[in-house]
Amino acid sequence: MSAHSSFTRRSLLGAGLAGVATAALAGCASSPIGAGLVGSKLNPEQLIFWNLFGGGDGSRMQTMEAGYRKTHGGAGSLQATVFAWGNPYYSKVTLATVGNQPPDVAISHLTRAKPLFEGDILEPITEADLASVGLSSTDFNQKSWEAQKTGGKNIAIPLDTHPLVMFFNADVCKKAGLLGSDGKLVDLDGLENFEKALAAVSKVTGGTAIAYGNVSETATPWRVFTTLYHQIKGSTPFISNNGSKLTVNEDDFIEVCTRIQSWVKKGWLNKGLDYAGAMSTMFAGKAGFFLQGEWEITTAQAVKGLKFGMVPVPTLFDVPAAQADSHTFVLPRKNRTPEQRKQAMGFIKSMLDQSYTWAEGGHVPAYLKTLDSAKYKALEPQSDYVKSAEYAVYDDPAWYGGSGSTFENTVGAQLGLVQQLAITPQGALSAIKDQLKVYLNTPSPL
Repeated sequence: MSAHSSFTRRSLLGAGLAGVATAALAGCASSPIGAGLVGSKLNPEQLIFWNLFGGGDGSRMQTMEAGYRKTHGGAGSLQATVFAWGNPYYSKVTLATVGNQPPDVAISHLTRAKPLFEGDILEPITEADLASVGLSSTDFNQKSWEAQKTGGKNIAIPLDTHPLVMFFNADVCKKAGLLGSDGKLVDLDGLENFEKALAAVSKVTGGTAIAYGNVSETATPWRVFTTLYHQIKGSTPFISNNGSKLTVNEDDFIEVCTRIQSWVKKGWLNKGLDYAGAMSTMFAGKAGFFLQGEWEITTAQAVKGLKFGMVPVPTLFDVPAAQADSHTFVLPRKNRTPEQRKQAMGFIKSMLDQSYTWAEGGHVPAYLKTLDSAKYKALEPQSDYVKSAEYAVYDDPAWYGGSGSTFENTVGAQLGLVQQLAITPQGALSAIKDQLKVYLNTPSPL
């Protein structure tokens, strides 16, 4: 064995970035509770929790945090800090862990947890850890639970599944003859059936039938594309081998993109709208359908006079599929006593026990005690799209992939141009191949 065999990228990061981690993070936290250096505790009994939740999610998480404080010693029992969403957040978690100042518990998208674990940033969660607070692996939706497993180990505890869903304007759809006597949307599965519905809605609105953001927006074009792509039987991963190979089925890519462009050319799908513009188009009755994550339920509920519903994205091709991710709790690597480890698990259990509050914001709970409860099943329209979590499609593991990632930004930008009719499907595929080449050929820096 070489004398230098233990010198890894991570040890290099640890040596070079430990100071940077403290300096970069100290000025970025926005915590409701005072703290010293980021990652340090003024109160040794205090648990440090990092997350990236803003808007309605942020408000609900704060309510859940308050629930924890109420039962665990008051205000000083928890220091909760919110950082900017996406790559900045994951960079902070990585730097803080490498610099030996991580939080006790952090939120991670499931798709971002995998590369963090592969980079030795996260600790595995054992069955003994779960049992210490009365949990077991059977307490969770098995789709999300199996998806978090990496190398045979549990690396994250899912709080939810958040799939792409289809919002509908009830007044528009009623005029188009698409609502049943119960006020629910009729079955729109099957490409021919769905396109008939788009045509009917277009007659009502005088134009757009379905909308989703594609200007200054890369996530939604990717989420819509990969939902339809994985509805094609036998679809292959877009990337594989931890992001080192491009394995997208090119014929299926072209088929989905061509279909999307056909909707634009017929006037059924918006050619160019940003995130907010696409949403307001449906809310204002200028479209019947809107594709987005279920978290926009809070926005829809705030629109005065809007009658709306939410359903799984119809199965247009062969099998049901919905692009999704999960917010999960993770344990950044650090030296913990058994008591500190149980404290971290106790915090996670407290959050799971309050996941009905989280579900009110649209996310499908992963904790079966909540998911299977009569209270949740009576929650509408949340319970109308719950089955999407059963066939959730998570993005392929890659160090540059997952929610809010370089992969999503790169591929989503080209798919947005496809919808704008600014590029052909073949041109988009060629650009994606060219732009991903550097990432496919670069080993993980973690």
